[in-house]
Amino acid sequence: MEIAGRRVTVLGLARQGTALARWLASSGAQVTVSDVKPADALVESLNALRGLPLRYELGGHPLSLLERCDLLCLSGGVPTDLPIVVEARERGIPLANDAQMFVERCPAPIIGVTGSAGKTTTTTLVGAMGKAAGRATWVGGNIGNPLIADLGAIQPGDLVVMELSSFQLELMTSSPPIAAILNITPNHLDRHPSMEAYIAAKARLLDNQSSRDTAVLGYDDPVAKSLAHRVHGRVWFFGRAIRREIPFAHVGVLNDDIVLMKDRDVRVCALGDIRVRGGHNVLNVLAACALADSVGIDPEAMRKAIEGFEGVAHRLQFVREVNGVQYFDDSIATAPERLVAAILSFHQPIVLLAGGRDKHLRWTEAADLIVSRVRHLVVFGEMASLIERAVEERVSIRKAGALTSTHRATTLAEAVRRAAQVARPGDVVLLSPGGTSFDAFVDFAERGEKFQEYVRAL
Repeated sequence: MEIAGRRVTVLGLARQGTALARWLASSGAQVTVSDVKPADALVESLNALRGLPLRYELGGHPLSLLERCDLLCLSGGVPTDLPIVVEARERGIPLANDAQMFVERCPAPIIGVTGSAGKTTTTTLVGAMGKAAGRATWVGGNIGNPLIADLGAIQPGDLVVMELSSFQLELMTSSPPIAAILNITPNHLDRHPSMEAYIAAKARLLDNQSSRDTAVLGYDDPVAKSLAHRVHGRVWFFGRAIRREIPFAHVGVLNDDIVLMKDRDVRVCALGDIRVRGGHNVLNVLAACALADSVGIDPEAMRKAIEGFEGVAHRLQFVREVNGVQYFDDSIATAPERLVAAILSFHQPIVLLAGGRDKHLRWTEAADLIVSRVRHLVVFGEMASLIERAVEERVSIRKAGALTSTHRATTLAEAVRRAAQVARPGDVVLLSPGGTSFDAFVDFAERGEKFQEYVRAL
């Protein structure tokens, strides 16, 4: 769609909506911005848009907005079942978001990355590989900077690495030419009506590709692997379970080396060169290598990036050591499956901080692992009692395990103090909540920053 002169309504003044409103206005659209919050709760966003020719409708999304609308754009956190969105569909008004607008117009090759876990780490690492290869590389999307803000500066010879969420994908009708689905496990079921709907949103990344495009799928994840039949173009698999006889090109582990398995095996680096902790991060590195190879990045640049990569903030991030106890921030763990991956990344005794807001996900596996591998559990936030009940049920079934005590805290600050009291030299205190941060914080990043602040104050 040609944007100049079009009447566009943007729902949501969060990071993506704000960036999109700015770009639309600069492109000559007639833009109306609407948010359910009142103006006094949107001061920062409104200041960022000051001076632009925008019309505002704040404090709600009245259906009257559709009377002067050629295109309705949703920011990432805006649900698609809102009455105004449902009505727009019934009226035949097209829907879009910042990711859709960017993918349709970007002059450079785009790598798109999605998954229930690991997409930020993989996206960031692929970006580091591009830079190690000497290419002008842009990293963003669902993380950091909405790439629509950089559209005017991106050149055809550049490389773009873009993280995509299920919320973005469920609206999109275009996909990057190179796209990865790392894994799909239960997540965001407080937003998506079912697991099937969540999978369908992720799979749109493949559905909108062409026969000339490349899809990278996690071989060790049964759902991601099962989507191979939906790929229109070339398939890459990555995984530790990969064997040479599997059809298609793939990236796996042979003799403790990461290897590109194509017409001939090409070694990238040793597993020991990976600096980020955890078996799940080995899979992220394998995925990054497959994506990098798909855009012609040589193995030497991959190796350099891997050796220098220390991870992303709030993802098993080491904070400090106090009295022989190491503190780790894994605030990104907003689902039980991510908590499981975090626990399995340590061999030391663990004091676990878990809690936050429930996403309507199953806790059986996580609770079982807590009982078997965690020495002390400190729960906090809205879902504290839910976690306690899940753990108590597993204790009654297992009868034995590593868990010696469970403590409840009202706030994260109290949880950190309690963890410091029960931890002993040689222990790990791990913030890996298993729930969202929205009961007490703006997002997982603010929760992680507060955790680090409390740990530094010990």
